[in-house]
Amino acid sequence: MGLFSFIKNAGIKVFGIGKTEKEEAVEIAVAESTKGAKLVNAVETLELEVVDLNIELNGDTATVWGEAANQAAKEKVVLVVGNTNGIAAVDDRITVATVATEAQFYTVVNGDSLSKIAQKFYRNAIKYPVIFEANKPMLSHPDKIYPGQVLRIPSLD
Repeated sequence: MGLFSFIKNAGIKVFGIGKTEKEEAVEIAVAESTKGAKLVNAVETLELEVVDLNIELNGDTATVWGEAANQAAKEKVVLVVGNTNGIAAVDDRITVATVATEAQFYTVVNGDSLSKIAQKFYRNAIKYPVIFEANKPMLSHPDKIYPGQVLRIPSLD
């Protein structure tokens, strides 16, 4: 006797255990729709004023639909979804009821603080509360940012 090699996935056909490729695809689709529903719930919890919000996932890309009350709400929805673990891209299809100037997005790097970011964009570190307010309610405290996080940087119009 010795060690025998087998085709690992052949057992599903004989014993009915494991999952077929189709079953795995269905499981992935269900998991993605569940994650999409959780993302919708997270956005609704933040009360960002978006009507008919829908989020669909396809792998690591989220597609977002709905109508936001304003540009800030739209951008915050994109950030909530995009800053979620496992999401690499957001396909923004949200319309806006009241059109306004779009904010810039900035990805936090190691060593950043809101005051450093304010200095970079506004040439004034004391303007960090503008960035903090623009990212509420996703930010709970000005010191709680992390590398890789994407923030809204509104213009000072």
